[in-house]
Amino acid sequence: MIEQLKPDIEARMSKAVESLKSDLSKVRTGRASPALLENIKVDYYGTPTPIKQIGQISVPDAKTLQIASWDQGAIPLLEKAIIAANIGLTPNVDGKTIRLNIPPLTEERRKDISKSVKQLGEDTKVAIRNIRRDANDTIKGDKDLPEDDSKRAAAEVQKITDGYVENVDKLVESKIKDVMTV
Repeated sequence: MIEQLKPDIEARMSKAVESLKSDLSKVRTGRASPALLENIKVDYYGTPTPIKQIGQISVPDAKTLQIASWDQGAIPLLEKAIIAANIGLTPNVDGKTIRLNIPPLTEERRKDISKSVKQLGEDTKVAIRNIRRDANDTIKGDKDLPEDDSKRAAAEVQKITDGYVENVDKLVESKIKDVMTV
């Protein structure tokens, strides 16, 4: 029974962890990261287009993001989209490039970001536990399965769950350390 459930359980839990990693990459730390601009869409010729398809995003130093547009006509559109995204960064247009200076985070802001990172981790753990509950319900619902096998399968599901929860804890701890580093 567990051999049939295991691939599905692990795939679903892996997706939850990958989603957390994606969310954490977008959380602002004190350093510049191109992931800050990943979800911003520019109205480029009437089509919402990701910034990385309009220009190259680079990180010249730890406190600066730079966007070099392939189309010079798109620079005002890029500037407008960044301001509209309300990510707390003001674009500086420098001829053919746009620079975004990342201001240092205040201690209070770091603590707020840490709280939101912890919340993302808790939400992921809840999703993992829901997957565990679904698997346990499936195991209990199988009337043909002997009680010993049922308990063994539930223990195996719990072991898988513990591994993923531990992974989430490590990711959250690492991100909080990153955020709190000045």
